[in-house]
Amino acid sequence: MVEVMTDKQYDGILQMIGMILEGCKDIEEAKKKIEELREGKKEKN
Repeated sequence: MVEVMTDKQYDGILQMIGMILEGCKDIEEAKKKIEELREGKKEKN
């Protein structure tokens, strides 16, 4: 089964990425923040 992402979901994801990147000085810091969020999500499951 294929799940289709709606425009609203896509926009929400881009907004979250924008908030993450807003406080970052460089790409490495952004990557670290995203990885920390992903790890936190894995621990909850």
